[in-house]
Amino acid sequence: MTEKKHTKVKKTFRHEIKYYINYFEYESLKRRLNKVLTLDKHAQSDGSYHIRSLYFDDIKNTALYEKQAGILSRKKYRIRIYNLSNQVIKLEKKERQGNFISKVSTTLSLSQFHKIINNDVEFLKKSDNTLEVEFYFDLKAYRYKPEVIVDYQREAYISKLNNIRITFDMKLRSGMYNYDIFNNDLPTIDVLEEPKMILEIKYDHFLPDHFRNLLQIGSSQKYAISKYVICKKFMKLNSWEDN
Repeated sequence: MTEKKHTKVKKTFRHEIKYYINYFEYESLKRRLNKVLTLDKHAQSDGSYHIRSLYFDDIKNTALYEKQAGILSRKKYRIRIYNLSNQVIKLEKKERQGNFISKVSTTLSLSQFHKIINNDVEFLKKSDNTLEVEFYFDLKAYRYKPEVIVDYQREAYISKLNNIRITFDMKLRSGMYNYDIFNNDLPTIDVLEEPKMILEIKYDHFLPDHFRNLLQIGSSQKYAISKYVICKKFMKLNSWEDN
């Protein structure tokens, strides 16, 4: 019998830095970035695009509590779409090892998405994709389940140099007890006070000095920001979930 070969998903660890910024810092940075970086090709007419992610966690809320506890080795799963379209549906696993992050992904069909939501996941076990197989075993062993929808607008700038990617995430909203990511009328609630935004800086190897100088952000400080944790806490059922 021929042994089935799994398609491995390439994993690359990158630096990731996050800041809270206000509207005036955003405008200043945007003007500087426009001169040296390229706007993401997926941007729509206003320069941004919409991201909606459905995050999964196990019955112990491990992803939530490990993030809050600052555990340096952790992972989480999500299914992500763009601009509320079903043309590209991604299953993603994001991992952190110390100060480095990695993201691996694979594409799902619309029918596969609905099967996962309905807990009909045997097809994942039979997949030749290692991410799908790993997701299957975590679903079964640790009873992962959908937890919360995270919505926001993203404006992204890129450079081929060290794979630099700088993003402004705004209008962060949490879905309200509903896992239908394709629902245009999904009830959501604001979870960040305006005009606060999230600035993310990702790069391979190192960030060149001229980019560091470009990104001077005044009084802002780096934060361990998790959109999943922020949105999940707006749906908490128990006071101890803040611990």
